[in-house]
Amino acid sequence: MESNESHRHDNSKVTAAGLLIALGIIYGDIGTSPLYVMKAVTGTTKPIEENEILGALSLVFWTLTLQTTFKYVILILRADNRGEGGIFALYALVRRHAKWITIPAMIGGAALLADGIITPPISVSSAIEGLKIIYPELQTIPIVIAILSALFLIQGFGTSVVGRAFGPIMLIWFLMLATLGFIHISDAPEVLKCFNPYYGYWLLFEYPEGFWLLGAVFLCTTGAEALYSDLGHCGRGNIRVSWVFVKIALFLNYLGQGAYLLSIKGQPLGTRNPFYDLMPDWFLLPGIGIATMAAIIASQALITGSFTLVSEAIRLNFWPKVRLRYPSLQKGQLYVPSVNWLLWAGCVGVVLYFKESSRMEAAYGLAITLTMLMTTLLMSYYLYARRYNAWGIVLFFVLYLGIEGSFLVANLLKFTHGGWVSLIIGGAIVSLMVIWYNSFFIKQQLTEYVKLERFLESLKELSRDVSIPKYATHLVFMSSASRISEIESKVIYSIFQKRPKRADIYWFVHVDTTDDPYTMEYKVSIIEPDDVVKVNFYLGFRVEQRINLYLRKVIEEMVKNKEVDITSRYESLNKQNVVGDFRFVVLEKFLSYENELPLFERIIMQAYFFIKQFTPSEDKWFGLDASAVKIEKVPLVIQPVENVLLKRRYN
Repeated sequence: MESNESHRHDNSKVTAAGLLIALGIIYGDIGTSPLYVMKAVTGTTKPIEENEILGALSLVFWTLTLQTTFKYVILILRADNRGEGGIFALYALVRRHAKWITIPAMIGGAALLADGIITPPISVSSAIEGLKIIYPELQTIPIVIAILSALFLIQGFGTSVVGRAFGPIMLIWFLMLATLGFIHISDAPEVLKCFNPYYGYWLLFEYPEGFWLLGAVFLCTTGAEALYSDLGHCGRGNIRVSWVFVKIALFLNYLGQGAYLLSIKGQPLGTRNPFYDLMPDWFLLPGIGIATMAAIIASQALITGSFTLVSEAIRLNFWPKVRLRYPSLQKGQLYVPSVNWLLWAGCVGVVLYFKESSRMEAAYGLAITLTMLMTTLLMSYYLYARRYNAWGIVLFFVLYLGIEGSFLVANLLKFTHGGWVSLIIGGAIVSLMVIWYNSFFIKQQLTEYVKLERFLESLKELSRDVSIPKYATHLVFMSSASRISEIESKVIYSIFQKRPKRADIYWFVHVDTTDDPYTMEYKVSIIEPDDVVKVNFYLGFRVEQRINLYLRKVIEEMVKNKEVDITSRYESLNKQNVVGDFRFVVLEKFLSYENELPLFERIIMQAYFFIKQFTPSEDKWFGLDASAVKIEKVPLVIQPVENVLLKRRYN
């Protein structure tokens, strides 16, 4: 049995390398927000007002403090699942306590994936549009699409080499943000008054339609969820320490932009971007280059985050079993081809539909607000399940429900201006999750299991019956029966009736996905020596399913312990100690015509089997050797048709 200790590490440990990695992996999204936040707040046509700018900056500061620092960096990073974070890791910690928490987990995960389609276009577009300052006639859409296409194209080759450059580039980016901002604070030193929360209060409750500016302010914290999602890659200590530097750099830049805007108060901003207005002319091209690299890193972080999210969703039965690839041995290196090209199509569609980053802001933020609300719900239940102080839980829940509820309401104003795009994308993803999750339980509840001991004598007799051609020396069935004593009736049917399958040893293999992310354990039950063996694997929801490899390791261990003899039973081969052949049988279900289902279940199962046509077969998912696999189609009879009125004719 493999130990899990290799996956345990001190989450609080802080190292220089860890801090640099954290800068490169998790701060791309939140780190590129200065490209568009103040531009979104100010608008293009209305004259710039001093109190409006001070109020917006005050709200940005307190949002970064309450939402990012207190909620995520201080509180939620504590809820780690053996070092792993993210909404599905949090769900895995509490899902056994209540069924209803599946709903916020699905909504939060779907909204995060929708965010993965909106973030790359807005980040890259905001950076590239800086070139219009130098080349006003430049068409930026083809450049943005080319950069995004190249980014998605390289995913299949693995990003470990590129990843090593992310940290230093983001360090340069944050130093640039801090320097540009600090230099311009002297343009209007009164900008420092924004630390007074009164200005934020004034903007929300006294300024006409000021509350609706929360939708633009919220863009400053959209990457906060990534701090939690990438907990396993960076560690709690590295995230907390690096965030101090990142927050200072970010807010210095916001202060610089605010001071610049105050220096031109009374004028409309027009098509200018206050971020690029901070740059001297000679620095524009290098600055745009650095901004573009930071935007690409932000996009990369969202893409790899989406891959991880989907791989977790698959093992939690929220997503079809699509093909997963591991381009390198580096932990966390994962490539999901189907998701990669879906994200690419979505990103290109967003760029072509909205054309400019200022119009994308409407679609941005709405989805991630939902994710944050769902994280608040799950975190509140986590605190309750861990028996934390009741009043503390209520305070946390009410405070963040109020903050995020306000952001959600303000973001809903964007619905008709493009917010519907992110909601439609998120809604489609939630629908897929609901179909897959419900179909899993419909199949599980109505799969018939039988006691294996009833068939032991028959299996032994079949094994010795030389009148039947031998199917394989070792016949391995993938089984959904978790109990050692049980097996699906369809497996028994396949062995004895579909085509009698004579083998020397029958192996039944079951895979359980655990709530622990990196469990790699197994249990062997020798039900009948040298005839029937059952192997149960317990794999974490972040562990690759490579059953071919794992079963070989198990059998090697059993041979070493003299628990099983795997040499061929053919006399001529046995003398030469030749290992017997292994053959896998995977039962693939299809929906039988002999069904009368309730409407909801019929819709779910029809949708399930329709989607399943486009997903890889079970053998590819389990990582089995294709040359030794037999796929057998078996009907899934969920509820047989009753009272069939059929009469016999006699003439």
